Amino acid sequence: MQTGAANAVAIGENLNVSGFGTLAAARSNSDDARFTRANQREGTAGTNTFGLDSNLGLQATYTFSDKLSATTQILSRKSTGDSFTTDLAWAFVKYKLNDEVSFRAGRIVVPAFLISDYQNVGYANTMMRPPVEMYGQMIIENADGVDVNWQRSFGDTNVTALAFVGIARGKSYVSSNRSEPRYQAPVAGFAVSAEHGPVTLRFAHAQGKLKATDVKPINTLTGTLDSLGFNQLADDITITDYKRVAFTSVGLMADWNNIVVQSEFGMRRAKDPVYLADSNAWYTMVGYRFGKVLPYFAHAKYDGKGSIVAVPAQLARIPALNAGVKNLLGASSQSSNLVGVRWDFASSAALKVQVDRVSPGAKNGFLSDVTPAGVGKKVTVVAAGVDFVF
Repeated sequence: MQTGAANAVAIGENLNVSGFGTLAAARSNSDDARFTRANQREGTAGTNTFGLDSNLGLQATYTFSDKLSATTQILSRKSTGDSFTTDLAWAFVKYKLNDEVSFRAGRIVVPAFLISDYQNVGYANTMMRPPVEMYGQMIIENADGVDVNWQRSFGDTNVTALAFVGIARGKSYVSSNRSEPRYQAPVAGFAVSAEHGPVTLRFAHAQGKLKATDVKPINTLTGTLDSLGFNQLADDITITDYKRVAFTSVGLMADWNNIVVQSEFGMRRAKDPVYLADSNAWYTMVGYRFGKVLPYFAHAKYDGKGSIVAVPAQLARIPALNAGVKNLLGASSQSSNLVGVRWDFASSAALKVQVDRVSPGAKNGFLSDVTPAGVGKKVTVVAAGVDFVF
């Protein structure tokens, strides 16, 4: 989906420019824990913030011929840093072989989720933001590589299949020391979707080899383990060498007789020993459209399964280190209930108000900067903003 295409401005015969954005404010009810989007530093912790949900994107497509085009998209938002940054989200050349098959090469979307193509475009989504319980499991959004897309209609059902391969590079935010280590991951996968009338079903699978050499809290721990002779455990935990991790999701969207439903289930699985925990997550959103007003409710849940790394019994002789390792490898959990309303007050703009009630479980779930008073404490987040395309 190339979002904003309906509002694209033609510049000359071949160039089309469009854009999207969100201007939103948010505040949580507690400064004892920080609520953030997936892989975000600032979020909100008892203060008013514009950085949780606000962003601005610009997209340009140049058409060389009926078969060949080039697209770029830049996106400005607050992510792993304290300030807004602008990144190149897309930059690919597309070749259309025929009416069914096309190829893209360059910076492409990793289609891991139901809304991967437009998860940053608020106007294209009912909710204020994708549930962190689901989208926090896999933070890779794009990769430099190639993909092939195949589409065909079978009666009233439209089927789309996509396969991709590439190398993902980016930053991840580590809250324990407020650092932004870089990662890279050769990735490959596929997605298949079927659209029949108002219902869309989608299945996706992605697998990558993750490597990050400068995750200081992990490196410090594995260095200590190495120095004490627990070399295999250190090798199992670290990601200074490539570790295989897979992510699988299945999703459903429906818009029928003013009833709007969106639901998704995803699971992350380590294929090599690594400190990252296996996990399952899901969410379901239901809403009902009254003209241009759409109230909705959603429930989301994240269930960590713990790491597949085996801890040797001998480590129990060093209680503090043993506790630190088991805490790192242990499972975390979180659930949320949210209510909101969307009002499409203009042809290309929508006002949203949303309230999230976050219930952290083991290891405080996805909340960060949690004080002793905030452990296990529920957090309420209120947000309001305008999504637009142009």
